[in-house]
Amino acid sequence: MTKLLLAVHVLAAIITIGPVTVAASMFPPAVRRALAAPGDPSRLATVRTLHRICRVYAVVAVAVPVFGLATANGLHVLGSAWLIASIALTVLAAAALGARILPRQGSALTSLDGPAELLEPMAVRRAAGQLGMLTGVFNLLWATVTVLMIIRPGSTTGA
Repeated sequence: MTKLLLAVHVLAAIITIGPVTVAASMFPPAVRRALAAPGDPSRLATVRTLHRICRVYAVVAVAVPVFGLATANGLHVLGSAWLIASIALTVLAAAALGARILPRQGSALTSLDGPAELLEPMAVRRAAGQLGMLTGVFNLLWATVTVLMIIRPGSTTGA
């Protein structure tokens, strides 16, 4: 049963977290491109799509820690330092996405979607820059969790 839980955990991570990190990374440049061509509906559609991907996959990604904790319980490693660090970093990544990235994406989208005369390009560019930085931190957190999951300091695998 532990092998099945581990397989589902890894697949859930690949299928859900991968698209969020990619879409969140693509969002700031897409906002800048939409600002450069305010009348182009395809650029605004791209921004909308990227935001939708981030929102939907963020919700579905809850499966990753659920199956991860079930796997850790089955492997009897719940008290391991590498796992506790991974859990803490996962919580930080989820908080960054839910409390900072998604709301700022929504604000940028609202600004782009509104009437052209109310659009403040400099404010939206600044928001896109901040989103780029936050997304970089988010991606770094996930990369660190991934490395911890692979290396597992102190594990008995000898890897």
